[in-house]
Amino acid sequence: MKKSSVVSRSGRFASGPAAEVADFSQSISFDWRLWQHDILGSLAHAAMLQKIGVLTKTELSAIRRGLEQIGEEIATGRFEWKPELEDVHMNIEAELTKRVPAGAKLHTARSRNDQVALDVRLWLRDEIAALVSEVHALQRSLVELGASNAEVIIPGYTHLQRAQPVYFAHHLLAYVEMLERDGGRLEDCYARVNVCPLGSGALAGSTMPLDREFVAKQLGFIDEAGRPQITQNSMDGVSDRDFMVEFCATSALIAVHLSRLAEDVILWFSSEFNFIKIADAYTTGSSLMPQKKNPDVAELTRGKSGRVIGNLVALLTLLKGLPMTYNRDLQEDKERLFDTADTVRACVRLMAAMLANTSVNATVCAAAASDPLLLATDLADYLVKKGMPFRKAHHVVGAVVALAEKSGQPLNRLSLADFQGIDRTFTTDVTSVFDLKKAMSRRKLTGAPGTLEVRKQLARWKKALA
Repeated sequence: MKKSSVVSRSGRFASGPAAEVADFSQSISFDWRLWQHDILGSLAHAAMLQKIGVLTKTELSAIRRGLEQIGEEIATGRFEWKPELEDVHMNIEAELTKRVPAGAKLHTARSRNDQVALDVRLWLRDEIAALVSEVHALQRSLVELGASNAEVIIPGYTHLQRAQPVYFAHHLLAYVEMLERDGGRLEDCYARVNVCPLGSGALAGSTMPLDREFVAKQLGFIDEAGRPQITQNSMDGVSDRDFMVEFCATSALIAVHLSRLAEDVILWFSSEFNFIKIADAYTTGSSLMPQKKNPDVAELTRGKSGRVIGNLVALLTLLKGLPMTYNRDLQEDKERLFDTADTVRACVRLMAAMLANTSVNATVCAAAASDPLLLATDLADYLVKKGMPFRKAHHVVGAVVALAEKSGQPLNRLSLADFQGIDRTFTTDVTSVFDLKKAMSRRKLTGAPGTLEVRKQLARWKKALA
């Protein structure tokens, strides 16, 4: 980044800031990424200034050409950012004024306080829309992986101990449900981001006859009925960062869900489970051990959840002690917001791609799911259907399990005499309990991992995500 002799100071100051102060206080090193939205906001503001008579049509045309030219130079890497101008707003405005004399009028009735609030809202709207789309893509990857392995059954786990059998697809669909809630929270967050603060000024609005509704419409800050959405309190308009907190909180929950999915993937990929294989392109090796194949995408996703949660805590801590209205502390909000959006979007994209390149070891899964202990609860239900109270049935089946362990036999290999030696309620049909396919077909409740229900849910999600 090249230095310039231009100093961002008003007539109030006899000299510029000390070099270390200028470097300490600049934000252009990270807020430059708001340039497109800063230009969009300036174009809308300029159009409004022309509408109320501050700019002539000729001046407006010149400003538009100047801003478009600057935007093209930024996009192609030819624009010189000047750290001594502190931020993206002053860099663009100073360059515009140098090229277009009418550019000096552009800041009429506008402060960097409401300007940055506008830019961040514009930027975050785009990020939310993109993230919602990426979340849906991850949901599709999960549904497709489940649908392509619709017959695969695995043990479901509690306390990381084998519990009851579930379809592999049912397990994946649990994450689809989580992500659907995340998408809903993002869309809900979008509604509160989609409010235009421009016109709030530094904190007290303006004596100029601004048309805030016109600007809001120009920038797409409208509700479903096309009505402009503008902030209703100038002090709140410049100091509100709730929408950032809400996005970071939603993103932190997405990161937690991704971390849980990553943990399952890491376990399934281990040699001890060996339920899945991940394509080489989404794994790494070891610098020492040539046999290693590590699930780094999943591990990094699990790890990056910590920084997303940290960003939320940092943002909340930043805001908790601030008085009204704008305080320079708020410059620290953007890096936390930018990092959260970048991190979560990258994790969602990479997890979707990894799952699209994952296959299932159906034979290994079948062997794990064939453990008859997974159907111990079904055995208790069998007794309940014969009239036994569940608490007694639970105790009886516990005794059967203990007998199987003591005799060194699988539960389904015990003889009828063994079963009846514990309780005479068992009859010859007890062996039918251990037919896994029948056991899965018996799970008919909505939301259960039954054969027909899982097929129905897969079909529902395929249609919803099409």
